[in-house]
Amino acid sequence: MIILNEHFKEVEKKLGFPAEAVAVFEKCAEKIEKSKSLNKKFEAIFNEFLFPEAHDFGKCFDKIKPLSIIYGIKEYTLDMVFLIRATELMHDKYKERGLSEDLFWNTIMDLKYKYDECVKCKEVHGTFVAGWNTEFFALRRFCLGRYQFDMTTYGGEDFTTSAGITIKKGDKTLGFHIPSSGIPLTDEVRLDSFRQAYEFFTDYRREDGLMIFECGSWLIYEGYKDILPENSNTIKFINDFEIVSSEPKDKFDDAWRIFDKYGYKSPKHWPEDTSMRRAFKQLVLSGGKTGHGHGIIVFDGKNIVR
Repeated sequence: MIILNEHFKEVEKKLGFPAEAVAVFEKCAEKIEKSKSLNKKFEAIFNEFLFPEAHDFGKCFDKIKPLSIIYGIKEYTLDMVFLIRATELMHDKYKERGLSEDLFWNTIMDLKYKYDECVKCKEVHGTFVAGWNTEFFALRRFCLGRYQFDMTTYGGEDFTTSAGITIKKGDKTLGFHIPSSGIPLTDEVRLDSFRQAYEFFTDYRREDGLMIFECGSWLIYEGYKDILPENSNTIKFINDFEIVSSEPKDKFDDAWRIFDKYGYKSPKHWPEDTSMRRAFKQLVLSGGKTGHGHGIIVFDGKNIVR
């Protein structure tokens, strides 16, 4: 199996991987190509989990992990090389379905975001969340503007918004994620992403023309309103939602998202070089709670309906 082909190099270039990462990925790709046994095992896993469509990436990368040990390759590096190589099949499927080049490149840019997280948190060229990628490669998750959207259905109890709009269990919704792209969550950016999704996912509009977005995230915990400025983009993001649930947690498992590698250490070692870092460090050190929330957004194609 040829790993280091022209598509592989194009992905490295267009996603903007630094020269050091490119050298590491290409050395890994060459090692796979030169080792008959590794190449055969790599190709077998590739074929098992990418045909007839991408599926079960959690199990896929569980099978890749032993290869990293046997052949002396860093696990997170091998995972990223697998994903970059797999984007060629993903690209072909975009073309078959008439999906745009811009959509493809914008969507796989998540590999670069996850690379940046891996370097900051693990100090390794690669990705430490490879199993997360199934929906991208199965063409069930797309990046439109600032957010990444999943086609899903509402799984909670029936919920009625403050505007009197009821979302019932089983109704079509668009789940969305907030990648760590570094783009500020301004009013314009947030609304633009919803508008793009409204135009793209036409089958997810209700009979009344409305579209329902939902998100579950550590960012939607209402308790943050007590520690962050009212005019901050994070609070404006929270206020976009009709909150279905907002619960405190005993442990801040998402600390790495704010503090990178320091998030795995004691809070007293967390840096304080940004206002958000200072706020969260003070919250945790003072015995306060972080949490997780789940919210609904009703959208009419132009604006959030409240």
